Amino acid sequence: MSIRKKILIYFSATVILLTALSLLVVHALFAEYREEEFQQRQKEKITTTLKFLIETQRMDSDILQSLEEVTIQKIYDEKLLIYDSQKRLIYESIDDTEIENPGYFLNLLSEDNDWIETKDGLYDVVGIYFQANNRSYYGISKAYDAFGYTKLEFLRQVLVFTFVLITVIVIFVSIYLSRKISGPITEITHKIDSYNFEDENEPILVDESEKEIKVLANRFNELMQRMREAFAFQKHAIHHISHELKTPISVLVSNFERMERETNMEKVQEWITNQKEDTKSLSEIINALLEISKAETGKDIFNEHIRMDEMIFDIADELKALAPDFNFNIVYDKITEDERHLTIPGNRRLLKSAITNLMLNCILYSDERQAKILISPHHAELEVEFINKGKPLSKKDQQFLFQHFFRGENSKGKKGFGLGLVFIHKIMNLHKGRISYRAKEEGANSFIISLPLS
Repeated sequence: MSIRKKILIYFSATVILLTALSLLVVHALFAEYREEEFQQRQKEKITTTLKFLIETQRMDSDILQSLEEVTIQKIYDEKLLIYDSQKRLIYESIDDTEIENPGYFLNLLSEDNDWIETKDGLYDVVGIYFQANNRSYYGISKAYDAFGYTKLEFLRQVLVFTFVLITVIVIFVSIYLSRKISGPITEITHKIDSYNFEDENEPILVDESEKEIKVLANRFNELMQRMREAFAFQKHAIHHISHELKTPISVLVSNFERMERETNMEKVQEWITNQKEDTKSLSEIINALLEISKAETGKDIFNEHIRMDEMIFDIADELKALAPDFNFNIVYDKITEDERHLTIPGNRRLLKSAITNLMLNCILYSDERQAKILISPHHAELEVEFINKGKPLSKKDQQFLFQHFFRGENSKGKKGFGLGLVFIHKIMNLHKGRISYRAKEEGANSFIISLPLS
């Protein structure tokens, strides 16, 4: 069953049943009130007649009968019987209505039980025990409350009309409310059915007044955004891995083929060692590619604050295991006591990968067993320069320095895939920084990275 039908049925049924119950209670209370009021009037009629009998001492009832003809007879269809203490009938009204078995009431009435009430069809029958002038009297009255039943019938018609009117109103209100409540849900359902997953510029929008529906739409939009990011990450990761690793894997396969043809076991062992190092390097490239793919999908991975000088010192210590005889001379261009001038917001893994690649290049391409790292903090950015002695790159090589798989003339005989500087360039762009190359006049190479401060 749809939400709209549930709202319509549950709301309508609840309100209509409550209305019917309320009107039935009103009718029952009024009927009870009519009965009690009329029986009190009957009691008053009996006591009034008894008092009149006592005062006039007229046992023949001529005056009472005349009074009955003028007043009571025209108002009530009743029968009134009055008995003395010996239970002898001393007065009987002239009405034709009969009281069946009056002895039954006389036997029940006494000083201890001075009131009896019962029903005879639509007639109300009451009996009372009454004392006056030290004498006991019994009165029995049977009457039809024509006026009361007329009012009760009128009330019944009014209540039925009210019930029908309320039922009609409730049904129309239920239809309106069900449309009002289920309308936005139906609308958002249609939007979800026709949602274009490829079009990320069209999130589902709903009326601001529909708070719960707006929350649902926002959650759906967030879910779709996360799914787009996941698919984009997958797409970018596959693209990067297939594009960036095609050549390195081809090189590794080619080396294995050369090893198969080589008969000199010493060279085979040397190539196996080289292959192991190249494979480790390839693993680092894959990790860097995954991090770059995450960043390119718009995922917020730049949520760390990194002290760049501390990272450089840590990497220098790690590289001691690879090149124990190589020395990094780390120098501050100017001393600052404010650590914010040395702190970069970003991704620690990516920045460490970039700095490690630059420092490895210093080790691989330096003519000396040392390199200089110059840290220059400024007001808005941090500049780090990596300087090593060696043959500078030609103007021609500098044009292709940050392109895939490019290797300059100075890289002949050196291991590598020509991807390190490409990754560094991407990492700098992701951190809103930059990398540049400068050939020193004294025969040295200088790579400079600039990163915005926190």
